[in-house]
Amino acid sequence: MGTELPLRDIVFTLLFRVGVVSAMAAVMTRSTLFQRSLLREERSLDQRLRFVLFYGPLVSVGVLTRVLLRYQATDVSLEGALVAGLVFGRTAGMMVGILAALPSFFNNELLSLPFATLCGAAGGLLREVTANKEHIWSFGPSAPLSIPRWLLQLLRGQPTWQLLPLMLCIGLESLRIFLGHAFPGALYFVRTQPGWPQLLPILGTTSGVALTLMIWNSSRIRLKLQEQEASLLAARMAALTSQINPHFLFNTLNTIGSLTRFDPEGARELLVKLSNILRRLLRKHENFVPLRDELTFIDDYLDIEMRRFGPEKLRFQKEVEESTLDAMVPSMLLQPMIENSIRHGLAPRLEGGEIRLRTERVNGRVVIHLEDNGLGIPSERIPEVYSSGIGLSNVNERLKVLYGADYLLKIESEEGRGTRIRIEIPELFGV
Repeated sequence: MGTELPLRDIVFTLLFRVGVVSAMAAVMTRSTLFQRSLLREERSLDQRLRFVLFYGPLVSVGVLTRVLLRYQATDVSLEGALVAGLVFGRTAGMMVGILAALPSFFNNELLSLPFATLCGAAGGLLREVTANKEHIWSFGPSAPLSIPRWLLQLLRGQPTWQLLPLMLCIGLESLRIFLGHAFPGALYFVRTQPGWPQLLPILGTTSGVALTLMIWNSSRIRLKLQEQEASLLAARMAALTSQINPHFLFNTLNTIGSLTRFDPEGARELLVKLSNILRRLLRKHENFVPLRDELTFIDDYLDIEMRRFGPEKLRFQKEVEESTLDAMVPSMLLQPMIENSIRHGLAPRLEGGEIRLRTERVNGRVVIHLEDNGLGIPSERIPEVYSSGIGLSNVNERLKVLYGADYLLKIESEEGRGTRIRIEIPELFGV
Protein backbone atom coordinates (compact mmCIF):
# COMPACT_ATOMS: atom_id res chain seq x y z
CA MET A 1 0.00 0.00 0.00
CA GLY A 2 1.31 3.43 -0.92
CA THR A 3 2.35 5.69 1.98
CA GLU A 4 1.92 9.44 1.52
CA LEU A 5 5.35 11.05 1.29
CA PRO A 6 6.47 14.64 1.72
CA LEU A 7 6.92 16.46 -1.58
CA ARG A 8 10.72 16.44 -1.26
CA ASP A 9 10.76 12.66 -0.75
CA ILE A 10 8.40 12.14 -3.68
CA VAL A 11 10.68 14.07 -6.01
CA PHE A 12 13.74 12.16 -4.77
CA THR A 13 11.95 8.81 -5.11
CA LEU A 14 10.85 9.49 -8.67
CA LEU A 15 14.27 10.78 -9.72
CA PHE A 16 15.90 7.71 -8.23
CA ARG A 17 13.37 5.51 -10.02
CA VAL A 18 14.29 7.10 -13.35
CA GLY A 19 17.91 6.30 -12.51
CA VAL A 20 16.99 2.67 -11.77
CA VAL A 21 15.17 2.38 -15.10
CA SER A 22 18.16 3.85 -16.93
CA ALA A 23 20.57 1.49 -15.15
CA MET A 24 18.46 -1.53 -16.11
CA ALA A 25 18.34 -0.36 -19.73
CA ALA A 26 22.12 0.09 -19.74
CA VAL A 27 22.64 -3.38 -18.25
CA MET A 28 20.58 -4.89 -21.07
CA THR A 29 22.76 -3.24 -23.71
CA ARG A 30 25.81 -5.09 -22.34
CA SER A 31 24.40 -8.32 -23.76
CA THR A 32 25.52 -9.13 -27.31
CA LEU A 33 22.39 -11.20 -27.89
CA PHE A 34 20.20 -8.28 -26.84
CA GLN A 35 22.12 -5.91 -29.10
CA ARG A 36 21.55 -8.19 -32.07
CA SER A 37 17.83 -8.34 -31.33
CA LEU A 38 17.66 -4.52 -31.47
CA LEU A 39 18.96 -4.43 -35.05
CA ARG A 40 15.81 -5.97 -36.54
CA GLU A 41 12.23 -5.01 -35.80
CA GLU A 42 10.96 -8.53 -36.61
CA ARG A 43 12.37 -10.76 -33.89
CA SER A 44 12.39 -14.53 -33.58
CA LEU A 45 10.66 -16.43 -30.78
CA ASP A 46 14.07 -17.31 -29.35
CA GLN A 47 15.10 -13.63 -29.20
CA ARG A 48 11.87 -12.62 -27.47
CA LEU A 49 12.15 -15.47 -24.95
CA ARG A 50 15.75 -14.59 -24.10
CA PHE A 51 14.70 -10.97 -23.59
CA VAL A 52 11.89 -11.96 -21.22
CA LEU A 53 14.13 -14.29 -19.19
CA PHE A 54 16.76 -11.56 -18.80
CA TYR A 55 14.73 -8.37 -18.45
CA GLY A 56 11.75 -9.80 -16.53
CA PRO A 57 13.77 -10.99 -13.49
CA LEU A 58 15.73 -7.72 -13.56
CA VAL A 59 12.51 -5.72 -13.14
CA SER A 60 11.21 -8.28 -10.63
CA VAL A 61 14.24 -7.78 -8.39
CA GLY A 62 13.38 -4.08 -8.21
CA VAL A 63 9.83 -4.91 -7.10
CA LEU A 64 11.13 -7.45 -4.57
CA THR A 65 13.45 -4.79 -3.13
CA ARG A 66 10.48 -2.48 -2.67
CA VAL A 67 8.42 -5.23 -0.98
CA LEU A 68 11.17 -6.38 1.39
CA LEU A 69 12.90 -3.08 2.17
CA ARG A 70 9.97 -0.71 1.61
CA TYR A 71 12.15 1.29 -0.77
CA GLN A 72 9.69 2.56 -3.36
CA ALA A 73 12.24 3.94 -5.85
CA THR A 74 13.17 0.48 -7.16
CA ASP A 75 9.68 -0.57 -8.32
CA VAL A 76 9.65 0.00 -12.09
CA SER A 77 7.11 -2.69 -12.97
CA LEU A 78 4.90 -0.34 -15.02
CA GLU A 79 7.78 1.09 -17.03
CA GLY A 80 9.41 -2.31 -17.54
CA ALA A 81 6.28 -4.05 -18.81
CA LEU A 82 5.27 -1.14 -21.03
CA VAL A 83 8.70 -0.82 -22.68
CA ALA A 84 8.89 -4.58 -23.18
CA GLY A 85 5.59 -4.49 -25.05
CA LEU A 86 6.58 -1.45 -27.13
CA VAL A 87 9.87 -2.97 -28.29
CA PHE A 88 9.35 -6.75 -28.27
CA GLY A 89 5.60 -7.12 -28.71
CA ARG A 90 2.48 -7.92 -26.73
CA THR A 91 3.43 -11.43 -25.58
CA ALA A 92 6.86 -10.35 -24.34
CA GLY A 93 5.35 -7.33 -22.59
CA MET A 94 2.76 -9.43 -20.77
CA MET A 95 5.37 -12.02 -19.71
CA VAL A 96 7.70 -9.32 -18.35
CA GLY A 97 4.71 -7.81 -16.53
CA ILE A 98 3.85 -11.16 -14.95
CA LEU A 99 7.42 -11.81 -13.79
CA ALA A 100 7.73 -8.26 -12.46
CA ALA A 101 4.46 -8.48 -10.49
CA LEU A 102 5.04 -11.84 -8.78
CA PRO A 103 6.76 -10.43 -5.64
CA SER A 104 4.02 -7.85 -5.07
CA PHE A 105 1.24 -10.36 -5.86
CA PHE A 106 2.51 -12.76 -3.18
CA ASN A 107 2.66 -9.73 -0.88
CA ASN A 108 -1.17 -9.62 -1.14
CA GLU A 109 -1.17 -6.78 -3.67
CA LEU A 110 -3.74 -8.69 -5.69
CA LEU A 111 -4.21 -6.13 -8.48
CA SER A 112 -0.48 -5.97 -9.26
CA LEU A 113 -0.49 -9.05 -11.52
CA PRO A 114 -3.41 -8.07 -13.78
CA PHE A 115 -2.26 -4.45 -13.89
CA ALA A 116 1.34 -5.26 -14.90
CA THR A 117 0.01 -7.71 -17.51
CA LEU A 118 -2.25 -4.95 -18.84
CA CYS A 119 0.74 -2.58 -19.14
CA GLY A 120 2.68 -5.10 -21.22
CA ALA A 121 -0.35 -5.84 -23.39
CA ALA A 122 -1.03 -2.11 -23.94
CA GLY A 123 2.55 -1.51 -25.07
CA GLY A 124 2.37 -4.47 -27.44
CA LEU A 125 -0.96 -3.34 -28.86
CA LEU A 126 0.44 0.11 -29.56
CA ARG A 127 3.37 -1.52 -31.35
CA GLU A 128 0.99 -3.59 -33.48
CA VAL A 129 -1.05 -0.60 -34.64
CA THR A 130 2.10 1.40 -35.50
CA ALA A 131 2.68 0.92 -39.22
CA ASN A 132 6.27 2.21 -39.15
CA LYS A 133 8.03 0.63 -36.17
CA GLU A 134 10.82 3.24 -36.44
CA HIS A 135 8.38 5.73 -34.88
CA ILE A 136 8.61 3.84 -31.58
CA TRP A 137 12.22 4.92 -31.15
CA SER A 138 11.37 8.60 -31.66
CA PHE A 139 9.67 8.85 -28.24
CA GLY A 140 12.34 10.54 -26.11
CA PRO A 141 12.73 12.31 -22.74
CA SER A 142 11.81 15.67 -24.25
CA ALA A 143 8.37 14.40 -25.28
CA PRO A 144 6.35 16.44 -22.72
CA LEU A 145 7.94 19.66 -24.02
CA SER A 146 6.62 18.89 -27.50
CA ILE A 147 2.96 18.58 -26.48
CA PRO A 148 1.96 22.11 -27.66
CA ARG A 149 3.53 21.50 -31.08
CA TRP A 150 1.86 18.08 -31.42
CA LEU A 151 -1.53 19.49 -30.48
CA LEU A 152 -1.10 22.24 -33.07
CA GLN A 153 -0.28 19.59 -35.69
CA LEU A 154 -3.42 17.68 -34.75
CA LEU A 155 -5.53 20.81 -35.16
CA ARG A 156 -4.04 21.13 -38.66
CA GLY A 157 -5.03 17.57 -39.46
CA GLN A 158 -1.46 16.21 -39.33
CA PRO A 159 -1.14 12.86 -37.50
CA THR A 160 1.32 12.85 -34.61
CA TRP A 161 2.36 9.36 -33.52
CA GLN A 162 4.42 10.51 -30.51
CA LEU A 163 1.22 11.51 -28.69
CA LEU A 164 0.15 7.86 -28.45
CA PRO A 165 2.93 6.53 -26.17
CA LEU A 166 2.72 9.73 -24.14
CA MET A 167 -1.02 9.29 -23.64
CA LEU A 168 -0.45 5.62 -22.80
CA CYS A 169 2.05 6.53 -20.06
CA ILE A 170 -0.35 9.12 -18.66
CA GLY A 171 -3.31 6.76 -18.86
CA LEU A 172 -1.63 3.77 -17.20
CA GLU A 173 -0.10 5.79 -14.35
CA SER A 174 -3.43 7.56 -13.78
CA LEU A 175 -5.19 4.18 -13.73
CA ARG A 176 -2.69 2.87 -11.18
CA ILE A 177 -3.30 5.87 -8.92
CA PHE A 178 -7.08 5.48 -9.24
CA LEU A 179 -7.01 1.75 -8.49
CA GLY A 180 -4.60 2.29 -5.62
CA HIS A 181 -7.02 4.73 -4.01
CA ALA A 182 -10.10 2.62 -4.80
CA PHE A 183 -8.62 -0.65 -3.48
CA PRO A 184 -6.21 0.19 -0.65
CA GLY A 185 -3.37 -2.28 -0.37
CA ALA A 186 -4.22 -4.11 -3.61
CA LEU A 187 -1.86 -2.13 -5.87
CA TYR A 188 1.32 -0.19 -5.19
CA PHE A 189 1.48 3.46 -6.23
CA VAL A 190 3.24 6.63 -5.09
CA ARG A 191 0.77 8.37 -2.82
CA THR A 192 0.94 12.15 -3.17
CA GLN A 193 -0.90 15.13 -1.79
CA PRO A 194 -3.98 16.24 -3.77
CA GLY A 195 -3.51 18.75 -6.56
CA TRP A 196 -0.54 19.32 -8.82
CA PRO A 197 1.84 16.89 -6.96
CA GLN A 198 -0.24 14.08 -8.49
CA LEU A 199 1.38 14.99 -11.83
CA LEU A 200 4.82 13.99 -10.55
CA PRO A 201 4.34 10.18 -10.74
CA ILE A 202 3.00 10.60 -14.28
CA LEU A 203 6.06 12.63 -15.24
CA GLY A 204 8.31 10.02 -13.63
CA THR A 205 6.72 7.14 -15.54
CA THR A 206 6.90 9.02 -18.85
CA SER A 207 10.57 9.88 -18.27
CA GLY A 208 11.41 6.28 -17.35
CA VAL A 209 9.86 4.86 -20.51
CA ALA A 210 11.38 7.55 -22.72
CA LEU A 211 14.88 7.16 -21.24
CA THR A 212 14.83 3.38 -21.70
CA LEU A 213 13.89 3.78 -25.35
CA MET A 214 16.57 6.44 -25.80
CA ILE A 215 19.32 4.25 -24.28
CA TRP A 216 18.33 1.22 -26.34
CA ASN A 217 18.02 3.32 -29.48
CA SER A 218 21.50 4.79 -28.93
CA SER A 219 22.92 1.28 -28.76
CA ARG A 220 20.88 0.32 -31.81
CA ILE A 221 22.16 3.28 -33.84
CA ARG A 222 25.76 2.53 -32.88
CA LEU A 223 25.40 -1.09 -34.02
CA LYS A 224 23.75 0.00 -37.25
CA LEU A 225 26.63 2.35 -37.97
CA GLN A 226 29.08 -0.50 -37.41
CA GLU A 227 27.08 -2.70 -39.73
CA GLN A 228 26.95 0.11 -42.26
CA GLU A 229 30.74 0.45 -42.14
CA ALA A 230 31.06 -3.22 -43.06
CA SER A 231 28.42 -2.83 -45.77
CA LEU A 232 30.16 0.25 -47.14
CA LEU A 233 33.48 -1.58 -47.28
CA ALA A 234 31.82 -4.43 -49.20
CA ALA A 235 30.22 -1.91 -51.55
CA ARG A 236 33.58 -0.23 -52.11
CA MET A 237 35.22 -3.55 -52.95
CA ALA A 238 32.32 -4.44 -55.26
CA ALA A 239 32.78 -1.11 -57.04
CA LEU A 240 36.48 -1.72 -57.55
CA THR A 241 36.18 -5.37 -58.62
CA SER A 242 32.88 -5.44 -60.48
CA GLN A 243 31.20 -2.14 -61.21
CA ILE A 244 34.36 -0.24 -62.18
CA ASN A 245 35.95 -3.38 -63.56
CA PRO A 246 38.90 -4.02 -65.89
CA HIS A 247 36.56 -4.11 -68.89
CA PHE A 248 35.40 -0.59 -68.14
CA LEU A 249 38.99 0.60 -67.75
CA PHE A 250 40.11 -1.25 -70.90
CA ASN A 251 37.27 0.16 -73.00
CA THR A 252 37.80 3.67 -71.65
CA LEU A 253 41.52 3.60 -72.33
CA ASN A 254 40.85 2.30 -75.86
CA THR A 255 38.43 5.19 -76.42
CA ILE A 256 41.00 7.67 -75.13
CA GLY A 257 43.66 6.08 -77.36
CA SER A 258 41.53 6.42 -80.47
CA LEU A 259 40.61 10.04 -79.64
CA THR A 260 44.24 11.10 -79.33
CA ARG A 261 44.57 10.84 -83.13
CA PHE A 262 41.77 13.17 -84.19
CA ASP A 263 40.45 14.79 -80.95
CA PRO A 264 43.29 15.33 -78.44
CA GLU A 265 41.21 17.75 -76.36
CA GLY A 266 38.39 15.17 -76.06
CA ALA A 267 40.93 12.52 -75.05
CA ARG A 268 42.32 14.82 -72.36
CA GLU A 269 38.82 15.49 -70.99
CA LEU A 270 38.04 11.77 -70.77
CA LEU A 271 41.34 11.14 -69.04
CA VAL A 272 40.52 13.79 -66.42
CA LYS A 273 37.08 12.25 -65.85
CA LEU A 274 38.56 8.77 -65.49
CA SER A 275 41.06 10.14 -63.01
CA ASN A 276 38.22 11.73 -60.99
CA ILE A 277 36.36 8.42 -60.89
CA LEU A 278 39.36 6.43 -59.72
CA ARG A 279 40.25 9.08 -57.12
CA ARG A 280 36.73 8.95 -55.74
CA LEU A 281 36.78 5.16 -55.49
CA LEU A 282 40.22 4.86 -53.94
CA ARG A 283 39.99 7.58 -51.32
CA LYS A 284 38.54 7.04 -47.84
CA HIS A 285 34.76 6.97 -48.20
CA GLU A 286 32.19 8.55 -45.94
CA ASN A 287 28.78 7.08 -45.15
CA PHE A 288 27.02 10.11 -46.59
CA VAL A 289 27.90 12.69 -49.24
CA PRO A 290 25.98 15.70 -50.57
CA LEU A 291 23.78 14.84 -53.53
CA ARG A 292 25.73 17.49 -55.44
CA ASP A 293 28.93 15.38 -55.14
CA GLU A 294 27.11 12.18 -56.07
CA LEU A 295 25.76 13.81 -59.23
CA THR A 296 29.22 15.11 -60.17
CA PHE A 297 30.55 11.57 -59.93
CA ILE A 298 27.66 10.29 -62.10
CA ASP A 299 28.29 13.02 -64.68
CA ASP A 300 31.91 11.90 -65.07
CA TYR A 301 30.92 8.24 -65.26
CA LEU A 302 28.20 8.83 -67.87
CA ASP A 303 30.31 11.21 -69.96
CA ILE A 304 32.75 8.36 -70.49
CA GLU A 305 30.00 5.84 -71.23
CA MET A 306 28.24 8.20 -73.69
CA ARG A 307 31.51 8.87 -75.49
CA ARG A 308 32.12 5.10 -75.77
CA PHE A 309 28.63 4.21 -77.00
CA GLY A 310 28.02 7.36 -79.02
CA PRO A 311 25.18 9.90 -78.73
CA GLU A 312 22.87 7.84 -80.96
CA LYS A 313 22.92 4.91 -78.52
CA LEU A 314 23.12 6.55 -75.07
CA ARG A 315 21.75 9.86 -73.87
CA PHE A 316 21.43 11.24 -70.34
CA GLN A 317 18.82 13.73 -69.16
CA LYS A 318 18.94 15.28 -65.72
CA GLU A 319 16.31 17.37 -63.95
CA VAL A 320 17.56 18.26 -60.46
CA GLU A 321 15.63 20.40 -58.01
CA GLU A 322 18.05 22.97 -56.62
CA SER A 323 16.92 22.48 -53.03
CA THR A 324 18.01 18.82 -53.08
CA LEU A 325 21.65 19.43 -54.00
CA ASP A 326 22.88 19.87 -50.42
CA ALA A 327 20.88 16.94 -49.04
CA MET A 328 23.04 14.09 -47.73
CA VAL A 329 22.64 10.73 -49.49
CA PRO A 330 24.48 7.41 -49.08
CA SER A 331 27.79 7.39 -50.93
CA MET A 332 27.79 5.42 -54.21
CA LEU A 333 23.98 5.35 -54.25
CA LEU A 334 23.32 6.03 -57.94
CA GLN A 335 26.24 4.49 -59.81
CA PRO A 336 25.30 0.80 -59.29
CA MET A 337 21.77 1.44 -60.58
CA ILE A 338 22.95 3.42 -63.62
CA GLU A 339 25.58 0.79 -64.38
CA ASN A 340 22.81 -1.87 -64.29
CA SER A 341 20.69 0.20 -66.67
CA ILE A 342 23.53 0.49 -69.18
CA ARG A 343 24.78 -3.08 -68.95
CA HIS A 344 21.48 -4.96 -68.89
CA GLY A 345 18.94 -2.54 -70.32
CA LEU A 346 20.55 -0.25 -72.88
CA ALA A 347 23.71 -1.98 -74.16
CA PRO A 348 21.72 -4.54 -76.23
CA ARG A 349 19.78 -1.76 -78.02
CA LEU A 350 21.00 -0.61 -81.39
CA GLU A 351 20.16 3.07 -80.81
CA GLY A 352 17.98 5.50 -78.89
CA GLY A 353 19.05 4.48 -75.39
CA GLU A 354 18.22 7.07 -72.74
CA ILE A 355 18.62 7.47 -68.99
CA ARG A 356 16.58 10.11 -67.14
CA LEU A 357 17.35 11.30 -63.61
CA ARG A 358 15.07 13.57 -61.59
CA THR A 359 15.21 14.72 -57.95
CA GLU A 360 12.69 16.54 -55.78
CA ARG A 361 11.74 17.28 -52.19
CA VAL A 362 8.37 15.97 -51.00
CA ASN A 363 7.12 16.42 -47.41
CA GLY A 364 10.59 16.57 -45.89
CA ARG A 365 11.98 13.70 -47.95
CA VAL A 366 14.39 13.50 -50.87
CA VAL A 367 12.91 11.64 -53.83
CA ILE A 368 15.10 10.35 -56.67
CA HIS A 369 13.60 9.06 -59.92
CA LEU A 370 15.74 7.04 -62.30
CA GLU A 371 14.32 5.78 -65.61
CA ASP A 372 15.63 4.12 -68.75
CA ASN A 373 14.02 2.94 -71.99
CA GLY A 374 15.96 -0.31 -72.13
CA LEU A 375 14.85 -3.91 -72.46
CA GLY A 376 13.16 -3.94 -69.05
CA ILE A 377 12.94 -6.69 -66.44
CA PRO A 378 10.47 -9.60 -66.64
CA SER A 379 7.78 -9.12 -64.00
CA GLU A 380 8.50 -12.48 -62.37
CA ARG A 381 12.14 -11.47 -61.82
CA ILE A 382 11.51 -8.12 -60.13
CA PRO A 383 11.24 -9.59 -56.58
CA GLU A 384 14.66 -11.23 -57.09
CA VAL A 385 16.25 -7.89 -57.98
CA TYR A 386 15.80 -6.64 -54.40
CA SER A 387 17.75 -9.54 -52.88
CA SER A 388 20.18 -10.93 -55.47
CA GLY A 389 23.03 -9.56 -57.54
CA ILE A 390 25.47 -6.77 -56.73
CA GLY A 391 23.75 -3.62 -57.97
CA LEU A 392 20.21 -3.01 -56.73
CA SER A 393 20.31 -5.57 -53.92
CA ASN A 394 23.41 -3.86 -52.49
CA VAL A 395 21.69 -0.48 -52.66
CA ASN A 396 18.60 -1.94 -50.97
CA GLU A 397 20.60 -3.50 -48.14
CA ARG A 398 22.56 -0.31 -47.50
CA LEU A 399 19.38 1.77 -47.37
CA LYS A 400 17.85 -0.74 -44.95
CA VAL A 401 20.85 -0.51 -42.63
CA LEU A 402 20.95 3.29 -42.76
CA TYR A 403 17.25 4.08 -42.48
CA GLY A 404 15.58 0.96 -41.13
CA ALA A 405 12.03 0.95 -42.47
CA ASP A 406 12.04 4.69 -43.13
CA TYR A 407 12.89 4.54 -46.84
CA LEU A 408 11.39 3.44 -50.15
CA LEU A 409 13.03 1.64 -53.05
CA LYS A 410 10.43 0.87 -55.69
CA ILE A 411 11.19 -0.82 -59.02
CA GLU A 412 8.72 -0.89 -61.89
CA SER A 413 9.56 -2.37 -65.26
CA GLU A 414 7.95 -3.42 -68.54
CA GLU A 415 9.68 -5.74 -70.94
CA GLY A 416 10.74 -3.83 -74.03
CA ARG A 417 9.76 -0.45 -72.55
CA GLY A 418 12.26 0.18 -69.76
CA THR A 419 12.64 0.36 -66.00
CA ARG A 420 11.66 2.99 -63.44
CA ILE A 421 13.23 3.24 -59.97
CA ARG A 422 11.97 5.53 -57.21
CA ILE A 423 13.98 6.14 -54.04
CA GLU A 424 12.65 8.07 -51.04
CA ILE A 425 14.88 8.82 -48.06
CA PRO A 426 14.64 11.21 -45.07
CA GLU A 427 15.92 14.71 -45.75
CA LEU A 428 19.23 15.13 -43.97
CA PHE A 429 21.67 18.02 -44.18
CA GLY A 430 25.25 18.17 -42.95
CA VAL A 431 25.41 14.62 -41.57
